[in-house]
Amino acid sequence: MTTFTIEPEGPFSLEESAIFGFGQREGSKFDGVMRLAFCLDDFSGQVGVEVRQQGGRVDCAFDPPGDVEAVRRQVARVLSLDHDARGFVSIGDRDPVMARLLAAAPGLRPPLFYSPYEAAAWAVLSARRPARQMQRVRKRLSEAHGATVEVAGAPMAAFPTPAQLLAVEAFPEVPPVKMDRLHAVAEAALEGRLDPERLRSAEPEEAIRGLQQIDGIGPFYASLILIRASGVTDVLPTDEPRVRELARTLYGLDATPTVAEFAQLAEPWSPWRTWAVVLMRAAASRLIGTTGTANGSAEG
Repeated sequence: MTTFTIEPEGPFSLEESAIFGFGQREGSKFDGVMRLAFCLDDFSGQVGVEVRQQGGRVDCAFDPPGDVEAVRRQVARVLSLDHDARGFVSIGDRDPVMARLLAAAPGLRPPLFYSPYEAAAWAVLSARRPARQMQRVRKRLSEAHGATVEVAGAPMAAFPTPAQLLAVEAFPEVPPVKMDRLHAVAEAALEGRLDPERLRSAEPEEAIRGLQQIDGIGPFYASLILIRASGVTDVLPTDEPRVRELARTLYGLDATPTVAEFAQLAEPWSPWRTWAVVLMRAAASRLIGTTGTANGSAEG
């Protein structure tokens, strides 16, 4: 296998990334290795990657052989290792609640979808359907039309490339309307509209408007793709009621904050507001006691 190393800048915990379940990925027990299998950003094929952490160093091995730097860049983005997290942890100096969350989940960085393309495909598959059911459908679709690679002794199914997906006319449990939308996602990817750097460098509102031009992608999923797949750090998802309810509990507020109130509350987190919200969602349960209030919150 081809190997490379990433030296994180600032705290990083591979275990926190491995047990972080979201979207297409189920959180699982950590056995010392995080297994990844994905389409390459240039859509030339798929790759399987073994990721291990030795002290502060992150060691990776991948197969089949390919462009080492391209795989390294994609893994770094997926694990949010393309940023210096020392700035992120400094938000704890400005916000005591964030300090407690950072202490509860040391080294947590947001793990991302493998790419905006795979996030958009997941959005189409999972819309109005149970996530676990669609995880199984995605796995079967990947096994049948993508590529299966062995990663640290386990078979991993990587999602079809856009060209492979366009060749799929029908698939069990994927209604024709969703297959048409998956094809629209594949076409958008080949046209460069789901390029992570393009999305990351655009103004958030402009990026979200552009994503909504893809058939089947509405405002919620457009935000998901931008925030959870491109690698932005400071886009605040204000329209998630669950996050604002967590803020009410963590900060001991009398009521769930409005969108405007939540935006004001989040000002001290900038330029890491995206990461801060992910931290809230991942670590709040570690602070919130059986009474439904946060230990050490303003409620005492």
